[in-house]
Amino acid sequence: MRIVQTDAAPKAIGPYSQAIEANGFVFVSGQIPLDPQTGQLVDGDIKKQTKRVFENIKAILAAAGCQLSDVVKVTVFTKDISNFSAINEVYSEYFQNHKPARSFVEVSALPRDAQVEIEVIAIKEVKA
Repeated sequence: MRIVQTDAAPKAIGPYSQAIEANGFVFVSGQIPLDPQTGQLVDGDIKKQTKRVFENIKAILAAAGCQLSDVVKVTVFTKDISNFSAINEVYSEYFQNHKPARSFVEVSALPRDAQVEIEVIAIKEVKA
């Protein structure tokens, strides 16, 4: 097992890792729309916030030697299911031809009162 950490994504705001690599998989902790430079939530609508989340995920995956095309499972959490279409529009920009398994759920609250949180699981190609 290996802890994955990068300064290109927000530091963990609790007792967890940005990601863990284990047995050929990379488990990326839920990311909210935090600016990695300031540690603050980004201003803007749900689309801008979702883009920030995906940029954070991409940075963590890169630190683990992966990319979005290695993602096999995505879980999206939102405080308002009416954001589904807007989040899905941004999601489609990041996953164009690659379609990982996905769950999309509404929750009552998220850390720092964020509107969206996304976690992913990627498979890491084992090189011989």
